Amino acid sequence: MSGSGSTAKYTYGPVPSRRLGRSLGVSLIPHKTCSYSCVYCQLGRTRHPIAEPASFVPRDRVVSEIGERMAVTSPDFITFVGDGEPTLSSDLGWLIDTCKSRWSVPIAVITNGSLLFREDVCERLHDADVVLPSLDAGDPETFARINRPHPELDFDTVVSGLIDFAAAFDGRIYLEVMLVAGLNDTEVALRGIRKLAWAVHPERVDVTVPTRPPAERWVRPPEPMKILTAQRILHSAQKAARPENGVFDLAGFGTVREAIIGLSSRHPLRREQAQEVANAFGEPTRLEELIDEGELSVVAYEGVDYVAPSRATTDGGR
Repeated sequence: MSGSGSTAKYTYGPVPSRRLGRSLGVSLIPHKTCSYSCVYCQLGRTRHPIAEPASFVPRDRVVSEIGERMAVTSPDFITFVGDGEPTLSSDLGWLIDTCKSRWSVPIAVITNGSLLFREDVCERLHDADVVLPSLDAGDPETFARINRPHPELDFDTVVSGLIDFAAAFDGRIYLEVMLVAGLNDTEVALRGIRKLAWAVHPERVDVTVPTRPPAERWVRPPEPMKILTAQRILHSAQKAARPENGVFDLAGFGTVREAIIGLSSRHPLRREQAQEVANAFGEPTRLEELIDEGELSVVAYEGVDYVAPSRATTDGGR
């Protein structure tokens, strides 16, 4: 297999998504720049906590990269998500509008929902087709423990912003609740979340659990019965622990190293998925070489091995 010869910096995939099918990911935020530092985050702890939107990328270059991918693939969604909180990008609205004017593909934004109280952020999301905000807590104490927000953000403001945004938004709202054992999986905690979720009136609620190595090693998914209880209380039919399946689009990568490091830095790969990437390039031994060379680390979580770039690779390779 051969790639296009250049590594995409702001786009990746399409990747298989449990919620959005084949999703072409677009990242507008520097690695681990976020308004939260969630204990369950698959990308690790937030290194650059901020709560004020700014421009981080050359937006014309982002559109160019999206165009390169759209020329060779047909995703179900163009999804703004990536390496940090996407609503921190002041270019988000322009990029959504530009994508909609050029391609007949729906636009999704996966957000922690922390900045929806801001009029400018809501305006940037106006033309998205689907917004997927998180709601992991029904009270300030749980919010602080699980999401670890920026000091400028308080629970009541964040929740009010989410409710008001949903009331005014013409697109679809898919609300995501991430369950963490011992933090928000009791019936009391779940009923608190339900009360707020009902005020949001989402099209659906997705109950999810950590399936990839989290920021904090002590984080674990709840017991199966508690997951079922959460689905019942929150009226969610979404299977919480179903791993995504499907083929990663590799046409934007020139080498096995570029593909595995590029994908796993944003979308941690099960070891078998990384091996499938190496096989697709016709270099089945390259994965183990990258591990032996220290470019990739293997992390075990809930009985499954994942590969992710070593810290040195992540810090120095972007």
